[in-house]
Parts: sequence; structure tokens; C-alpha cells
Amino acid sequence: MLILGIESSCDETAAAVVRDGREILSNVVVSQIDIFAEYGGVIPEVAARSHLEAVLPVIDKALTDARCTWDDIDAIAVTHAPGLLGSLLIGTLTARTLAILHDKPLYAVHHLKSHVYANWLSSKDVQDETYPCFPILALVVSGGHTQILYMKAHNQFEIIGTTHDDAVGECFDKVAKILGLPYPGGPAIAKAGKDGDANKYKLPHPKMEGLDFSFSGLKTAVLRAVQKEVGVSISYPSHKLKELLKPQQIADFAASFQKTAVDILVEKMRSALIQYPDAKSVVIAGGVSANQELRNAFPDAFFPEPKYSGDNGAMVAAACYYEVQSGVKPTDPYKLNIYPRISIEN
Repeated sequence: MLILGIESSCDETAAAVVRDGREILSNVVVSQIDIFAEYGGVIPEVAARSHLEAVLPVIDKALTDARCTWDDIDAIAVTHAPGLLGSLLIGTLTARTLAILHDKPLYAVHHLKSHVYANWLSSKDVQDETYPCFPILALVVSGGHTQILYMKAHNQFEIIGTTHDDAVGECFDKVAKILGLPYPGGPAIAKAGKDGDANKYKLPHPKMEGLDFSFSGLKTAVLRAVQKEVGVSISYPSHKLKELLKPQQIADFAASFQKTAVDILVEKMRSALIQYPDAKSVVIAGGVSANQELRNAFPDAFFPEPKYSGDNGAMVAAACYYEVQSGVKPTDPYKLNIYPRISIEN
């Protein structure tokens, strides 16, 4: 089964063709990172316009790279939730139109499901055929989400832990901004932290009941620690702190923050494994899953290939395939809605 996956939930315009939910025949991604680097974050209106310019060329290239025509495609999958309203609108309108024009079944896919199913993908040159076994505990960590999911089977998701405020990826971005590091914050902090002392600054672990998370307090703790380190009051503007920091201080703060954030995730997953002893596999998904320190902390977990950790069309196609296998029916292209916020739970 060949599925065309389309992704446009935030600042990547992506399309891919995937066979049977696993074999990637093509994967095209146009990122807007260069556009938003100077702003330190995504501007929704600009993101939507960029998607509008890129989406059809990206889809055409995905089909060309896969050496497919529309006759070969069995279904179209598109991210319909959650995400930025304008960005989702461009992707779904395109998918709806193509489904009608080419008479293809259309599937609306939840963004977090797609990230989880990136762990079932494999490039044509990868021979490893080991895949997660159910029941599964999945940690989804990205710029907009931090959740622990329990999966009894394909397409069955139960949220057992979630953040009460910032997602861990969002926290990386905000701390990077405090330290004067570029957007996106995850790769920038990881790079800066290589030259830092991860034990230099002791940062707190927020006390949340059960398996839930909170990262806003950690962000504030970094801000206060930086202000104290450079000898200014708590009213000193955060965007000016970078001018007072030395390179080694930036490296030490980056390493210390990264270690603390990873430790918090590890602690919660260890608790989840105790509470759900029947889990046979641990899956880590989302953009933050590319972080090497996080990968080192979970040596036995399943991670997507780093290039599939971020938003891409292949993961959308993979999630769609397992929806089809689970008996999910296609969506009416004339009635498909988008949802900036919606739960992953069935």
C-alpha cells in the first residue's frame, strides 16, 4: 500500500511516499527555520504563507523521488491537528483538493500519532527490522507537547502523563533565548553544552504528582540563575542578559539545563515503567528525541532515525497505514476539519 503523507502543522512543509507504513520511498521537507531564526520563534501568518508557496512543489517532488504517479498512490494522509491554524489549513485544503481531483481516500491524522509512528519507519538502506512490541510506553517530546502515552495496540492511545504548562521543547527554545543562542533552541543548546560543565549549576526538578510534567518553573530557575551569575536584579530584561554572559558561562548553563531537562524526563519514564510493568517497549518520539543526551539516557528505547525526529511527511503516512489496518474509515474531503488543539486519545 502506497500512501502520500502531507505535513504542515508548524514551520515545515513536507510530503513523502511510504510503502506499507515502513519503507520510505521519498521524503521531502522544506523548513522555515532560516526565516524564523532572526525572530527567535515562529510567526503563524508568515508560516502559512510559506506553506502556500511550497506545498505543491514539495508534493510533486515527493512523487517524482518515489518514481510514482497518482495512479500508484492508494491513499492520501494529512495532518489535521494539532498545530498552527493557518499552517494546518494550507496542508488540509491541499490534501482535500488532491483527494477529490484524483479520487483517492483521504485520512486525517493526529500530529502526535505521526511522531510515535516515526519509530516504525526505515530508510531503504537500513536493514534493521526490529520494531516496538505492545504494550508500549511512548514519550512524546516536542516544541508543543510533552506526554507519556500507553498503547495496548496500534492506534490505541491513553494519555497517562502530560505537561501542565510549557512543553520541554518550548523550554529549550526559551532558555536558548535567555542565553543568546539561536532558534531552534534544542540543537543550539546541545551544541553549546558540549563545552560546558553539566554539574556547574544546580537547577530544580519541579514536583508534579503522578506522571505529569511542568517546565515553566525550570525556565524561570535558569533565568534567575543567570541574573544572579552576572550580578543583576530580577527586573533586568532577559533579552539583554546575553551581553553580560561569557562563552564559558553560556556553555555551562546550556549543559546544566540540558542535563536537568533530560533527568526530569528519565525520572517520569522510570515511574511509568513501575506503574505499567506489562510494557514491552519504550518509544521516544518528537523533535526533542533527536537530542543525543536523551538517547544516551534510554539505551534500550526505540528512537526514530534523527532525520525523522522532526516534522516530516513520512511519519504521517506511517500513522495513516496503521489507522487503515485498525479499521479507521477515510474522511470525507468535503467535511474535513482542522483542530489547533485536540487530544490524541480515541
